[in-house]
Amino acid sequence: MAITFPDDTLGTAPPAPTARPRVLLIGTGFALVGIVLTFAGLFGIYVEHRAQVLNSGQPWLPKAVSIDLTQFNVALVGLAISVVILQWGIWCVKNDDRQRAYIALGLTALLGAAYINGICFAYTQMGFTVHDPSGVGILVYAITGLHLAMVGAGIIFIGLMAFRTLGGQYSAHDHEGLQAAALYWYVTCAVYTAIWYGIFVTK
Repeated sequence: MAITFPDDTLGTAPPAPTARPRVLLIGTGFALVGIVLTFAGLFGIYVEHRAQVLNSGQPWLPKAVSIDLTQFNVALVGLAISVVILQWGIWCVKNDDRQRAYIALGLTALLGAAYINGICFAYTQMGFTVHDPSGVGILVYAITGLHLAMVGAGIIFIGLMAFRTLGGQYSAHDHEGLQAAALYWYVTCAVYTAIWYGIFVTK
């Protein structure tokens, strides 16, 4: 005698849960597009104004200005190291190694704070003024100052994601917030690379 089941779905696996939309990561990406476009506009103004001053036969940098690349090179190396450490932290979260993940996130924030300290010290040594007729001081402070704010926001972003990881919200299966913070930090470091070359190296 054949056995029949009253329900055709008996014995089948339940449907997989719906994947949560990656709102934070996508939102961070959109915000970064706006930030990059802002810096691109500022760089365009900087390059155009620099070309006009040089074409008029005047020096671009005032005589009182002295740019020592050592400080800015150290800042670049520090940010490059922070990128590697942050990626290590995400790898640790993926492997449920929370202790080392906290160390990596803390070191990344510390290197970001060291960058802010180094650039602020460089301000006291360069000799730029906002009253210079060429306008170079205003442009340099506008671009680098905005980037300092970007780094500060990145430190806060990483700190918030570290606390959420500490609370158990992020794990090997879901670490979207850490990925968003890492994306923000990588773009921040890339922007400084452009500043380092476009302003301090080419002068």
